[in-house]
Amino acid sequence: MISPWRIIFFGTPDFSVPALKSLLQGPDQIIGVVTQPDRRKGREQKVFPSPVKEVASERKIPIFQPERAKEEAFHKQLRELQPDLSVVVAYGQILPRGLLEIPKQGSVNVHASLLPRYRGAAPIAWAILRGEEVTGVTTMMMDTGMDTGDILLQAETSVGEKETFATLHDRLALLGARLLSDTVEGLKTGSVLPRSQDPSMATYAPIIKKEDGHIDWNKGAVDIGRLVRAFNPWPGAFSLWEKRLLRIYGGEIRKGDPEGKPGTVVWRGSDFIEVKTGRDTFLIREVQLEGGKRMSTRDFLLGHPVSVGTLLG
Repeated sequence: MISPWRIIFFGTPDFSVPALKSLLQGPDQIIGVVTQPDRRKGREQKVFPSPVKEVASERKIPIFQPERAKEEAFHKQLRELQPDLSVVVAYGQILPRGLLEIPKQGSVNVHASLLPRYRGAAPIAWAILRGEEVTGVTTMMMDTGMDTGDILLQAETSVGEKETFATLHDRLALLGARLLSDTVEGLKTGSVLPRSQDPSMATYAPIIKKEDGHIDWNKGAVDIGRLVRAFNPWPGAFSLWEKRLLRIYGGEIRKGDPEGKPGTVVWRGSDFIEVKTGRDTFLIREVQLEGGKRMSTRDFLLGHPVSVGTLLG
């Protein structure tokens, strides 16, 4: 019988939680959790722990929150724990070689794409932005490169036509948790063997910034629809209406090429605003006006009259 492994878990956001909970249900021992320091959020700037820290606190697991993962004092703490394996799921910092080499069996990462495609910080959003029909998750042995380590296991899922970041994120988190459990078991038994990535097939998913959500109405409605879905819920695709920022969280494409400049409101229904784009039109169904709450376009129109001919942007 194979002895349980001593595992250190690195993770921070909601995406990491299913993976941590999956390991906690298995035979191995989580001897420590490493997560980002508590951060201030919201208008009141209250301090909040990460979702991973909340789970670790409930389970009474030792928690480490270094400001920088390369701190030697932090490395010394982990060496003293004598881990067999490190598992990294959306931790939020690059791990230096010295840290990766502490566990006897190395360090495993769960990445939300089918590597070598979409290496980088935002693979879920970029899969939607680029119109992928299939994506997935990969477990890999970590090295010092950006998602360049040897692949262990992969699992696929389809990307729906109405898929948002939120829905795809949650499904990939659960898929990654199951794949991680299979990966750790396979490493212990020797049934899972690393295989190198083909660098010629690599694509990249750079970090998303708030300004990336700006809608260019000269683009086609298909591209605008992808932007809206990929940035729902964060940071939100946006345009300007009467010099105020209007975030757009939902909508649909309508075929046709009405007269007018891209960004022009060509029709106003009871529950949608139809806007001309570079190709076809986009029907806005859900919005949030600067300083207000997120709401349906129907509710927005009750208090904010939008006339045909209005130019967004």
